[in-house]
Amino acid sequence: MFAGFELDMIQLPEATLRVRYGGSGPPILLLHGHPRTHTTWHRVAPLLARRFTVVCPDLRGFGQSSKPIDADNDEASSKRAKARDCVALMKHFGFERFHLAGHDRGSSTAFRTAMDHPSSVSKLAVLDSVPILEALERCDANFASRWWHWFFFAQPHKPEQAILADPDAWYGGSAEAMGAENYRDFRAAIHDPETIKGMLGDYRAGIRVDPLHDREDRAAGRKLRCPVHVLWSRRDDMEELYGDVVSVWQPWTARPVTGVGIDCGHHMAEEAPEALAEELERFFTSKAVM
Repeated sequence: MFAGFELDMIQLPEATLRVRYGGSGPPILLLHGHPRTHTTWHRVAPLLARRFTVVCPDLRGFGQSSKPIDADNDEASSKRAKARDCVALMKHFGFERFHLAGHDRGSSTAFRTAMDHPSSVSKLAVLDSVPILEALERCDANFASRWWHWFFFAQPHKPEQAILADPDAWYGGSAEAMGAENYRDFRAAIHDPETIKGMLGDYRAGIRVDPLHDREDRAAGRKLRCPVHVLWSRRDDMEELYGDVVSVWQPWTARPVTGVGIDCGHHMAEEAPEALAEELERFFTSKAVM
């Protein structure tokens, strides 16, 4: 897994992140979603590393990265805080400017990084997501019945109790589908109470803090300045919930948004790595510039 990559614990001003990195060329930062760790990229990162320097961290609160000291401080779990980690991490490697792709919850951190640090992000790819404020403002019975976990995970104490009673039954997954080493890393994460609390902090911030940041941006007329490419899983529910997924993103950007669906389920990096890597490589090597 990740042949030719290095693995390290990197201390940043606000967090210590477990990071896998390798390859050479223009830098790409890949951000995983919930409940995964950086190892979800194990089939995609080596393909991209043929042309890029690829950096894959466990997000703050996830995997083996550090957890917010005050776990009840939503700001410490906010996408804004994690965006600062992203910029600091890439500066650690000597990159002032980089391409960025995020999946699921990681896409929300990617969005916030590009919004708060426009001079740092060259291009942004968002996978299986819409802006958090858009999701909440469009919430109806269909969304609530499918994405009920957003609201349950934001509650105090009870989500930890429910998940930790049987993490394997709660999250599922298999070595056959995910790859043996990725599955072992995933299981270690979901069986760790501190990691469960750290991951839930991402959802608590997603209800209480992150939408406020989105709303402030919209009120101030701030938009993403870099090229944005949207990818979604055709066998997931993005099209059913939002119809034209690209159009949901367009008001948040100052440029035309591009996008395409990929024929797979939600965890596209594990289910369709070649198609995903090809799409990311095409976007990140295209002539569109900031």
